[in-house]
Amino acid sequence: MSILEGSDGALPPLGPRHPADFDVFYQGTPPWDIGRPQAAFQALADAGQLRGRVLDVGCGTGEHALLAAGLGLDVVGVDTSALAIERAKAKAAERGLRARFRVEDALRLAELRERFDTVLDCGLFHVLTDEDRKAFVRALHSVIHPGGHYYMLCFSDQVPGDIGPRRISQDEIRSSFADGWQVDAVEPATLEITFDTMGVSAWLASITRS
Repeated sequence: MSILEGSDGALPPLGPRHPADFDVFYQGTPPWDIGRPQAAFQALADAGQLRGRVLDVGCGTGEHALLAAGLGLDVVGVDTSALAIERAKAKAAERGLRARFRVEDALRLAELRERFDTVLDCGLFHVLTDEDRKAFVRALHSVIHPGGHYYMLCFSDQVPGDIGPRRISQDEIRSSFADGWQVDAVEPATLEITFDTMGVSAWLASITRS
């Protein structure tokens, strides 16, 4: 199944999807579930950028949370998909890693009643509607310590075509995080997928909570 396809192989319209819609994808193996961390996030880990308490938001089956756990960090992974969370817990047990995984709404992060130094987001931001995007940014602000970092990997507006996940421009990222944040960098990156070794054009945004 292509990343540009629905679970039944049909091509969905270009645009945002609600995160709760994704449980159906985890009835199989979604094309973004590559069985390892995205190279962009692995590079952050290798550079020592994953620090303190870590939240993996929209964690899927947990590869990035487990990356942080492997560094000995205190990490929580959240996703709306119960199937994804079950798989994440199973991976943690198989690998002997300590990470907490919870079924939670990314728009209601304050309900975690926890604060974090680093937040990772692979592919969540680009599925949000405009209104949900605003709620998500507020939710993030409520759980990241001042000076903490949010790293986001999302579909780039350089991806051609008019089907599949929503494309995001640099300007959209910067405007979404204009208040209460500092956008440190928005750099070209690759979102790796299961069926194409070249991956998909993406942005890697590095953003600091003021």
